[in-house]
Amino acid sequence: GDGDAAITNTLKAVKAKLGMVPNMFATFARAPAALNGYLAFSDALSRGRLDARQREIIALAVGQANECQYCLSAHTMLGKGAGLSDSAVLEARSGKAANALDQALAAVAQRIARQRGVLSDQDIVAARSAGVSDELLLEVIANVALNVLTNYTNHIAATDIDFPEVEAAAALAA
Repeated sequence: GDGDAAITNTLKAVKAKLGMVPNMFATFARAPAALNGYLAFSDALSRGRLDARQREIIALAVGQANECQYCLSAHTMLGKGAGLSDSAVLEARSGKAANALDQALAAVAQRIARQRGVLSDQDIVAARSAGVSDELLLEVIANVALNVLTNYTNHIAATDIDFPEVEAAAALAA
């Protein structure tokens, strides 16, 4: 039906943008509402205050918290495309980064994921002192939610990894 044509066009647009249609999109395409919701949410967040590199740092921090091998593999490649070095990718997975703001974003994103959205006053004070405003904190929460959606989807669907594979349990840089 018309829904199939819409999905086909959506996947063509993804291919034009990424040069491929990652298997995750085929997984989401089984539920057009989920695919369209993911794409709309992702697109909205791409126009926020957090830049592509910072969103990749968050994706890596959350992917590690949830031990999603698919997402860690994807975001290692996408993160490098957004300007992260190999060491910066590993730091992000550890909830760390080279500068104070990125470090705070990585750390608070990982805490949100691990602590199921509950932050201590101390967590919030630490983020604030590194320059994380209310606006940025809300964007971090939204990016965590987007990544939880992909992490959980790929866990449950056992999505075949079509990026250079990264081990979720690999030893991380301190």
